[in-house]
Amino acid sequence: MELVFASNNQHKLREIREIAGDNYQILSLEDIGFHEEIDETELTLEGNALLKARAVHQRFNKNVFADDTGLEVEALDGRPGVFSARYAGEGCSFEDNVKKLLQELKGIENRKARFRTAIALIISDKEYFFEGIVNGMITEAPSGGGGFGYDPVFLPDGYQQNFAEMDGETKNKISHRGRAMEKLFAFLKSFHNKTK
Repeated sequence: MELVFASNNQHKLREIREIAGDNYQILSLEDIGFHEEIDETELTLEGNALLKARAVHQRFNKNVFADDTGLEVEALDGRPGVFSARYAGEGCSFEDNVKKLLQELKGIENRKARFRTAIALIISDKEYFFEGIVNGMITEAPSGGGGFGYDPVFLPDGYQQNFAEMDGETKNKISHRGRAMEKLFAFLKSFHNKTK
């Protein structure tokens, strides 16, 4: 089955394709010839995910899903949240965001955090939502060479390695995105069984 993932983020695309395996053909925006930037103007993860999915669906009328992910830090009242990707300002790098986050947590003992992914799916002109959450904590300093974003400072509960130190398979099994995608694929399976 063919599904468009409304993103040009190569890191996310690779993760999603790994999670999907051979069951789904995941197309990127580039694959379908959609080259515009979709501005994430909503103030919730769900809102941004739906915004992106709708933009693609309206143009191409294809089955599409989009995600938005936020890192929510307890001591920072849930920040950076919906602004995770541009926490250190527009056009900032992953490193800039991590640096700002660690700066804000300097001297703070409570380092509890969670990653939350919201996925919006549009299939047969109907809209659906899925959510994945993983709890953990923010480490004192970045380490590891894998992953992207805040992975080098996010240590999931019950693990000795942060997301950047884990192999892709382990991370995808327990990550926020992996959990949300699992719900999405379970839904698609039952959806297809119903429509057969």
